[in-house]
Amino acid sequence: MNGPRVMHTTSEAITHGIRVKVRARYSSEHSNPAQPMWFFLYTITLENESNETVQLLHRHWEITDANGNVEHVRGPGVVGEQPVLRPGQSFEYTSGCPLPTPFGFMKGEYRMVSETTGETFEVDIAGFPLRFGDQTLN
Repeated sequence: MNGPRVMHTTSEAITHGIRVKVRARYSSEHSNPAQPMWFFLYTITLENESNETVQLLHRHWEITDANGNVEHVRGPGVVGEQPVLRPGQSFEYTSGCPLPTPFGFMKGEYRMVSETTGETFEVDIAGFPLRFGDQTLN
């Protein structure tokens, strides 16, 4: 018996010279649909394509499940870090999101600060779907 194939969803955005790439997938090993709880992993790659050294200070996620319920997640940094990116540097991390439904959507932004000017600015995380594979009903 074949299970659902692993599907990846992606998004990409550039704001103020900071490229944010997302690759997300369903994680069967962390999920328990009987609860119901579907778990999704996402890997973020931040690339500094600007001429300034920047630091990621804060994150904000807007997570919507298939029932239309929206949750906002805010906090300092990502995965316990507030990375500094010099021009040309990148930072990658993986995190996860539980949902009470097999489908959902995430989008958000990072608050960054320029070490050159001291100004803070928002960097978009383009929205991406969270999907539990190709499901067909028999």
